[in-house]
Amino acid sequence: MDSFSPAVLLSGVREVRPLVHHITNFVTVNDCANVTLSVGAAPVMAEAPEEVAEMASMADALVLNIGTLSSHQVEAMLRAGRTANARGIPVVLDPVGAGATGFRTETALRLIESLEIAVLKGNAGEIGTIAGNGARVRGVDSAGLTGVPAEICVLLAERLGCVVAMSGEVDTVSDGRRVAFVENGHPLMGVVSGTGCMAASVTAAFAAVAEDRFAGVVAGLAAFGFAGEQAAGRAGGPGTFRSELFDSLATMTPSSLGRGARVRYA
Repeated sequence: MDSFSPAVLLSGVREVRPLVHHITNFVTVNDCANVTLSVGAAPVMAEAPEEVAEMASMADALVLNIGTLSSHQVEAMLRAGRTANARGIPVVLDPVGAGATGFRTETALRLIESLEIAVLKGNAGEIGTIAGNGARVRGVDSAGLTGVPAEICVLLAERLGCVVAMSGEVDTVSDGRRVAFVENGHPLMGVVSGTGCMAASVTAAFAAVAEDRFAGVVAGLAAFGFAGEQAAGRAGGPGTFRSELFDSLATMTPSSLGRGARVRYA
């Protein structure tokens, strides 16, 4: 699947039904599984160090999310990541809360140094922390960023050799050469726990079927943001928004995404 079109790539996800292996946090693990199913992919949640390499050997993409870290989970991430690298499947790192504590920041940097990360996806504070741009993080939320998001993403992507996605009111994506701004989304996505984690799952599903990882990340974020817009139109508040988000992804068609995706390229 080499097209830049989000519609074509959504069709690819539905046709291939990629298996997305998650080592993620216990707060949002069920939502990540459900959102993966809703977009048309298949989730597996396995983090026991004894089995992660075997599980990763069957997967089409691997998501590493450091939201609720433990020492055994870090070891599991390294084992699964090495297998994913050996097989050439994309590893999506979501450095949740990097910058909030030393353990989180050190773990994010260790994973980046030890593994070949295909996609680094985080909020402004997390990406800014990894880039060394004086970012601030409060808990797991961004509390500020020094610098221009596009410039930070370009330089970090170039340095790490991966696709960097910085979420925000407008998501910024770069592979070090190209930059895209994904304008889809809705404010309700910021008041439901786990939407950032879910975005990583959707991104991994698209990256699994895209020959161009940059295109896959852009398409995945556009699809998730567009689903958020559709869900907000039917929701009465955060609770119903969460369930409507799954429904919007599940009922999204390639043609509706083609019409609804709002992406600018620089």
